[in-house]
Amino acid sequence: MTVLRIIPNLPAADPASARLFYSELLGLDIVMDHGWILTFASKAATVPQISVASEGGSGTIVPDLSIEVDDVDELYRRATSMGFGILYDLTDEPWGVRRFYIRDPFGKVVNILSHR
Repeated sequence: MTVLRIIPNLPAADPASARLFYSELLGLDIVMDHGWILTFASKAATVPQISVASEGGSGTIVPDLSIEVDDVDELYRRATSMGFGILYDLTDEPWGVRRFYIRDPFGKVVNILSHR
């Protein structure tokens, strides 16, 4: 038996409100839309992972999601120019990532990161 994917399911009264954050900001494609559920995806090949943590590192809260991107600085600029509030500012962490926290439209804390 092999795990092929891990898919977080985020509850939302209005799934369409996720488009600005997950499609416009993050650039994910909508690969399924049944009205009651939207699925966003990237063409990038990934390895399924689940992290279990007592804190988010550097004394931060544990984020609900972590999304690795190829250019965290560009995404940070886009997020701030689009008016998204930053919960944890862009930081170079001692374990080799550059990241920031942002809140999605449903209140989930999202850790956006790139490995240095």
